[in-house]
Amino acid sequence: MFGVAQSSKSQFLDKARQAREERKGQRERERAATQIQALIRRYLCRCQLQKQIRREVDEFFDGCDAGSSKRNALSIFKIARKLLFIFIMKEDKLRFEKLCRCILGSMEVENEHKVWYVSLALSKDLTLLWIKQVKDILWVSCEFLKKLKPDILQDNKMVTLYLSMLVTFTDTSTWKILRVKGEALRPALNRICENIMGQLNQKGFYTILQILLTNGLARSRPSLSKATLTAIFTLALRPVIAAHFSDNLLRSLLINIMSVPAIVSHLHTLTPECIATIQAHDLLRKFILFLSREEQCSDICVCLEGSHTLCLLGNLIHLSYLTEKVLEEEANHFVRDLTDMLSYCQRYVSQKKSNLTHWHPVLGWFSQTVDYGLNESMPLVTKQLQYLWGVTVIRTLFSDVLSKKLENQEPAQSGAQSSTQQTNLPVKNLFKRAFQKSASVRNILKPVGGRRVDSVEVRKVCSICVLYQTALTTLTQIRLQILTGLTYLDDLLPKLWAFICELGPQGGLKLFMECLNNDTEESKRLLAMLMLFCDCSRHLITILDDIEVYEEQVSFKTEELVTISSFLNTFVYKMIWDGILENAKGETLDLFHSVHGWLMVLYERDCRRRFAPDDHWLRKDLKPSLLFQELDKGKRRAQLLLQYIPHVIPHKNRVLLFRNIVTKEKESLGLVETNSASPHVTHITIRRSRMLEDGYDQLRRLPVNSIKGVIRVKFVNDLGVDEAGIDQDGVFKEFLEEIIKKVFNPALNLFRTTSGDERLYPSPTSYIHENHLQLFEFVGKMLGKAIYEGIVVDVPFASFFLSQVLGHHHSTFYSSIDELPSLDSEFYKNLTSIKRYDGDVGDLGLTLSYDEDVMGQLVCHELIPGGKTMLVTNENKISYIHLMAHFRMHTQIKEPTTAFIRGFRCIINPEWLHVFSTPEVQRLVSGDNAEIDLEDLKKHTVYYGGFHSSHRVIIWLWDIMANDFTSDERAMFLKFVTSCSRPPLLGFAYLKPPFSIRCVEVSDDQDTGDTLGSVLRGFFTIRKKEPGGRLPTSSTCFNLLKLPNYSKKSILRDKLRYAISMNTGFELS
Repeated sequence: MFGVAQSSKSQFLDKARQAREERKGQRERERAATQIQALIRRYLCRCQLQKQIRREVDEFFDGCDAGSSKRNALSIFKIARKLLFIFIMKEDKLRFEKLCRCILGSMEVENEHKVWYVSLALSKDLTLLWIKQVKDILWVSCEFLKKLKPDILQDNKMVTLYLSMLVTFTDTSTWKILRVKGEALRPALNRICENIMGQLNQKGFYTILQILLTNGLARSRPSLSKATLTAIFTLALRPVIAAHFSDNLLRSLLINIMSVPAIVSHLHTLTPECIATIQAHDLLRKFILFLSREEQCSDICVCLEGSHTLCLLGNLIHLSYLTEKVLEEEANHFVRDLTDMLSYCQRYVSQKKSNLTHWHPVLGWFSQTVDYGLNESMPLVTKQLQYLWGVTVIRTLFSDVLSKKLENQEPAQSGAQSSTQQTNLPVKNLFKRAFQKSASVRNILKPVGGRRVDSVEVRKVCSICVLYQTALTTLTQIRLQILTGLTYLDDLLPKLWAFICELGPQGGLKLFMECLNNDTEESKRLLAMLMLFCDCSRHLITILDDIEVYEEQVSFKTEELVTISSFLNTFVYKMIWDGILENAKGETLDLFHSVHGWLMVLYERDCRRRFAPDDHWLRKDLKPSLLFQELDKGKRRAQLLLQYIPHVIPHKNRVLLFRNIVTKEKESLGLVETNSASPHVTHITIRRSRMLEDGYDQLRRLPVNSIKGVIRVKFVNDLGVDEAGIDQDGVFKEFLEEIIKKVFNPALNLFRTTSGDERLYPSPTSYIHENHLQLFEFVGKMLGKAIYEGIVVDVPFASFFLSQVLGHHHSTFYSSIDELPSLDSEFYKNLTSIKRYDGDVGDLGLTLSYDEDVMGQLVCHELIPGGKTMLVTNENKISYIHLMAHFRMHTQIKEPTTAFIRGFRCIINPEWLHVFSTPEVQRLVSGDNAEIDLEDLKKHTVYYGGFHSSHRVIIWLWDIMANDFTSDERAMFLKFVTSCSRPPLLGFAYLKPPFSIRCVEVSDDQDTGDTLGSVLRGFFTIRKKEPGGRLPTSSTCFNLLKLPNYSKKSILRDKLRYAISMNTGFELS
C-alpha cells in the first residue's frame, strides 16, 4: 500500500513539471512571435520608408530635370541626407549620379549664393553636418570609381562625373562664393578641404586612384582622356601639397601613383601641364631625397614588390630625363636610390625556371608574384628604363669621365645630332651609332697611376658603375639593350679605360689584384667598375666587324687592344694561379667571367686576324713542366688554367699534352704493345680501284675502339692480285691519305671549296649522294683517326667549319658575321655594305630570304618563316645580315656538319681539343705552317742503301734544299716524300715512320730491296750504271725518298725539281 502512494506522488510531480515546461514554451513562442512580428513590422516600415524616401528623391530629381525652378542648397542638402540614409549602391546608382549632377549644377550657377551647395559650409548650424555629408558623398564617389572600367564608354562618363565631384570639393579655387563673400573666407574653407582630403586619405583615397589609373593606363593604348588624367593627377597631388610634402603622403604618392606603369610617359604625352606642375614643386628632388633614406627606400620596395618597383624605377628615370638640372644636382642620391631599388629586385631574379618562379618580360624568372596584368604595358616601361642608358643620362652621370680630354683629341664633328634627339632613337637604331667611326685622334692609353682611389670623383664614378652593373644583372631580358646603350658613345669606353689606367699609385693590375683580397665596399665598387668596362667592351667588339676594329679603329686603337688584352691576360692568370678562382663565388665569380669573356673575345679576334705581337698571349713566368706536374697530381689551379686560358701555354707543349692524353687512352684501352699482351689487330682488304667504297664498307661498322686500334691493310691491285708487302703502319698511312684525298676532292661533291683561298667545308648539295650523312660520319671518323695517330694530312678546312667542329658556335661570344669572310669574302663585303648603307635599305628590294642556284634550278630559302614576303629595312637590316650569315654557314650545311662532327667525336674527345684555337686545330690536322727546319729534318733522317750523312749525294741534297730551293719548293719536296707539305707540329722527331732516304740503282718495278752489293756500291759511290735518266721517287706510306746515286749536283737538282713539280697530284691548297 505504501508503494502505491509513492508512485502516485511521482506521477503527480511529473505532470506538474510537464505543465510548467509547456507554459514556459508557450511564453517563449509568444515572445518569439512578438519579436518576429516586430522585425517584420520594422522591415516593412523600413521598406515603406525607403520607398517613400526614394519616391521623394525621384520627385526631387524629376523636378530638377524639368527645370521648373532652381533648387536651393538647403533642399539639395536635405534630399542628399535622405538618400545617403537609405543608400544601397546597386539600387541607388542612378539616384546618386543625379545627386552628383545636381550638386555640380548648383556650383555652376552665377550670383545666387543660396543655390550654391557650398554655401552651407558658412551656416553655423549646418557646417559640421555639411562637411560630413560631403565626405560621405565623395567616398561613395570613390567606391564607384573603384569599380568602373575607363575603356567602356558609359563607365568613362561616370568616371568624369565622380572625378568632377572630387576635384570640386577638395579645392576652393572653383568656389564662386569666395567672389561674393570675399577672400577672407578662403583660409577657413581651405582647412575644410584639407579636412575632407584627410578623411579620404584615411579611407584609402590613393588606392582608389591607383586602381583607376592602372585600369586606364596599364595597356598598350591608354583609355584615359587628357582631362581625366589631369584630374586624377591633380587629385593625387592636392593632399601632398596641402600637407607640405610630408613623408607619409610622399610615401603614398610613390607607392600608389608613381608606381603606375609609365604614368610619367602618359603625362608627358597627354598632359604636359602636369609635368610642369611636378617640376614647379620640385617633386623629383623630393622623391630622390626621400628614397635616399635607406629605411624609406626599403619600405617602398617591400610594399611594391618586384613588378611595381620596376614601374616606379621607370617613372623616376623618365622624370630625371625630363628634369636634367635636378639630375645633375642630385646625381649621387639618384644613383644610390636606383641601385638600392634594383638590388632589391635582384634578390628575387632567378637564373632558371622552378616551381617558385614566374616569368617576367624584363626581369626573366622572378621568385616574387608577378602581376601579369602589367605585361601589356611593359614595352612602355622598358622604353622609360632605356633613358637610363640613353645619351642624356649617361653624359650627365659620367660627366667626370667624359670631361677628361684624351691627348690630341680633335673636336667632334659638327652637325651631330643633339643628345635629346639621340636619346629618342629606338634601341634598334643604337647599333648604328656603334658602327660609326670615332672622331678622336689620340696617344695610346696605358696604365700610369696617380689618382687616389678614395677621392670623391673615383667614388662617384664607381657608384655609377655599380648602378649599371646592377641593372645588367637584374634586367636580364634587356641586358643587350643596356650594353648597346652604354657603347653608343664612342668616347665613353676609352675614357673609362683612361680613368682605370690612372687609379692607384701605379695604375692597372696591382690595384685590382689587391681589391680581390680585400672584402671592403671600396674594393667591391672598384671591381664593379672593371666588370662594367669588360662587359661593355666585349659587347662592342662583338658587334664590330673587322673593318671597324682594324681599319676604322672604333673606340679603341689596336695598340690599346694589345695593352688591354695584356692586362686582362695577366689578371685572369693571377686569379687562377694564385688560387682565387678555386674559392670564388658570387660577385668574385661574376667578375672572373666578365674579365675572361672580354679576354677570350680579343683572343679569338686575334686568332682570326692578328693585332697582337708574337708570343703576346704566353706567360713566360709559367713553366710548362711545373704545370704538367700539377696536372698529374690533380691540382685544381692547373686544371682551371687549362680550362680557361690554355693559350698562355706554348703551342708545342699543348700538342705534347694532347699526344700524352691520346697515349694514356691507348694504354687504358689495351691498344699499345706491352711485354704481357699485344693489341687486337683489325685486318681489311682494299681494292685499289675501289678504295673509298671498300674502306667505307669495312670500317664504318667497326666498333669505335677497333678504329682507334691497330688496322692492317692489304691492297689488291687491278688484276685482283694481292700486293706484296707487310703493313707496319706505313700501308695504313697510305690508305688513310688516299681515302682522305678522295673524299675531300670537290669533284666528289661531298665537300666544296671557299672562294678565294679554296678551303674545304661540307657541300650544301651533298645530298645527291646516297647515304651522304653516313659518308660524312665515316669521313669524320677517318679524320679523327688521322689526328689520333698523329698522321698529318694536307686538308685545309674553312675556319668557320672548324669552329663548328670545335663547338665554338655554341659560345655566347660567337658571331656568325665574324666567320663569314672564311666562307666568302666578297659576300661578306656585300653584306657589310648593307649595314653601312646610309639611304633607305628598303629601296634595294631585298627580302629575308636567300636565292640559290641548285643544279640549274633557282631555289628560294626563307631565313625566317614568311621571309620571302618581308622586306629588309633600316630597322631589321642588322638581323638580316646575321640571319644570312647563319644560314650560309650553319643552316645550309647543318645535317652533313652534324654527321661529320658525330663521326669525328667518336675518335677525338672534344675536351681534348679545348686547349686549341681554330687555326691551331688546322695545324694539328695538316702540320705546322712554319718554315721547314732543315737542320731538324737532317737530324732525324734515316739513310738506307749505302747512303749516310756524309755521302756526297746527301750533302748535295741538303745544300740544294737550303740554297737552291725556294720555301714553296721545299714544301713541295716534303709533300713529295710524306704526302704533306707541312712539317709535323712537334718536329721531325715525331714523324712516323721517320723520314728516310734510300739509294736505289734500278727503277721501282725492278727494285727488290737492299743487297750487300747495292749497299756497298752506294756507300762507295760506285754506280752499277749511270742513273742520269731516272727520276727520284718516293713511298709516302713510309715517308721514304728513293734517290739514285747521281754523278753531278746539277743533275740531282734538276731531276729532283722536276720530280716534285710533276708529282703534286690533286692539290687542295
